[in-house]
Amino acid sequence: MRADRLVSLVLLLRRRGRLTADTLARELEVSTRTVLRDIEALSAAGVPVYTERGRHGGFALLPGFRTPLTGLNHDEALALLTAGSGLGLGPALASAMRKIVDALPESHQALAGDAAQRLLVEPETDLLSRRPVTDPIPTATLTEVRRAVLAGHRLRIHYAATGRPPQWRTVDPIGLVTVRDRGYLLATRNGADRTYRLSRVLAAEELPEPAQRDDRVDLDRAWRERSARFLSDDHIAVQVLVDPSRRDDLLTTAVAVRAEAPGPDGRLRLDVTYQDLRHAVWALWQLGTAAEALAPPSLRAALHERATTLASRYRTPA
Repeated sequence: MRADRLVSLVLLLRRRGRLTADTLARELEVSTRTVLRDIEALSAAGVPVYTERGRHGGFALLPGFRTPLTGLNHDEALALLTAGSGLGLGPALASAMRKIVDALPESHQALAGDAAQRLLVEPETDLLSRRPVTDPIPTATLTEVRRAVLAGHRLRIHYAATGRPPQWRTVDPIGLVTVRDRGYLLATRNGADRTYRLSRVLAAEELPEPAQRDDRVDLDRAWRERSARFLSDDHIAVQVLVDPSRRDDLLTTAVAVRAEAPGPDGRLRLDVTYQDLRHAVWALWQLGTAAEALAPPSLRAALHERATTLASRYRTPA
């Protein structure tokens, strides 16, 4: 689109200074004639682009020229920086975010670094199995949590853990993670790592005192480490082939899904986690011949023993 190309042209001149028409044409993958028409359009629109002639000439912007996005408040700027996350836009989203960051008012420039460091969207590993509907999170609660995370302040949350009455607790927030439409708050409490599901935060209050946390954090790494601990604590990792028509039944019984890929004979190959060996045997037995455990050997042996016992019991007498 021409509008997108014009923005890219301005950003190239802002970042790299004077450029020739040939260089701009290569960068934008258009003809030199198109670049000249675009330069003329920018000038007509009031963008202060000028021409320097001679051997080392080219096009340039007047020093100090910016294209600010005016009227943005803190939350609006943050929304722009995180909009579209997790939707598979890949390079297109990254390019768009660079343009937005470049055009933000200086008062919001720091948001880019804060958001990139403290907000993580769609990591590879979830702590739960199925893709659910989006977790409902009250806007006021999420706003308080997000502000505490980005401001580096302590946070009081009214949290309803599974099977327990809601309790107030004070935590030091580290970052926010969104995966499969679920939101998680990574924090520490009394120095110990804690992971809270945002949909279970009934209320939140940002506190004025600073959070006890590192200035820099690799949130992706922190999430992987916490996920690995969650999945390894008294759990068993299972590799299984399953008929696609029974995939959801398998995921219903699993604690978590580590990986999924096409398998042989039209089946799906999944790496899933169960609570223990007994849980895995029970879950796969429900699927009958629609599932085949590949690993670990102890699971295959347990299923074989159960099948052999059942076959023996129902063998027709000779």
